[in-house]
Amino acid sequence: MPSLLTLTFLVLAAFLAGFVDAVVGGGGLITIPALMLGLPAGTAWPVISGTNKVVACTGTTVAAAQFLHSRILRWQEMVGPVLAAMGGAALGVAMAYFLSGRFDPFLRPAMVVLMVVMLAWTLLKPDAGKLHAPKFGLSHQRMLALVIAFALGFYDGLFGPGTGSILIFLFVAVLGFDFLRASALAKSVNWASNIASLVLFLYHGSWVPTVALSMAVGNGLGGYLGARTALKKGSGWVRYVFIVVVSALILRLGWQMLGK
Repeated sequence: MPSLLTLTFLVLAAFLAGFVDAVVGGGGLITIPALMLGLPAGTAWPVISGTNKVVACTGTTVAAAQFLHSRILRWQEMVGPVLAAMGGAALGVAMAYFLSGRFDPFLRPAMVVLMVVMLAWTLLKPDAGKLHAPKFGLSHQRMLALVIAFALGFYDGLFGPGTGSILIFLFVAVLGFDFLRASALAKSVNWASNIASLVLFLYHGSWVPTVALSMAVGNGLGGYLGARTALKKGSGWVRYVFIVVVSALILRLGWQMLGK
């Protein structure tokens, strides 16, 4: 059981992560470093990830419900990607236990490169994501959405941080969605991968209940406020926040890689 000060820090971090994650994803890059600081040194990666999934599921559930209620996308368009994400996440969690954290040194550099590419593309294409202009026919679009959802579900189960931001980028860049619809679909997919991962981590007992449940309250509130703000402000605001958050994530990951 962490001290009251430590628990307060973790809850505040979860609130901020929930707000940011509801808008453009990337909440895990706030909560996971916070958990690494707040939990005892040497805590196993599956325990950190399992605790984080309890927290993340609360925020993504609230945010996904807000987007679903807004009817920005029809719920029928979300069913396939949601199921694909669950399947990918289950495979990713199994791989996480198999590798036991040995993948971490390789994923951080890969994530930095990916985030830099995402940021550069968004800055060089200022009109991308402003209008909803799907690039493919409906059947082709659905197939690509399934592939993206499965691949990012696998990544979320294996490692996780940045999943929401990557999903939004791919739905904008590949499918031609605007940022608001991309955020809505990304939140549904991320919710599904979180739920599937959570079930498996809980089955193995890989979580810290007191910490997870306390942080979940803050994350849920942040997710609620973030989703409502995104719906109110629209795609232009979401794009701006996306640029700010991805830039911050690049700096954060780079700092970690330097061992600071």
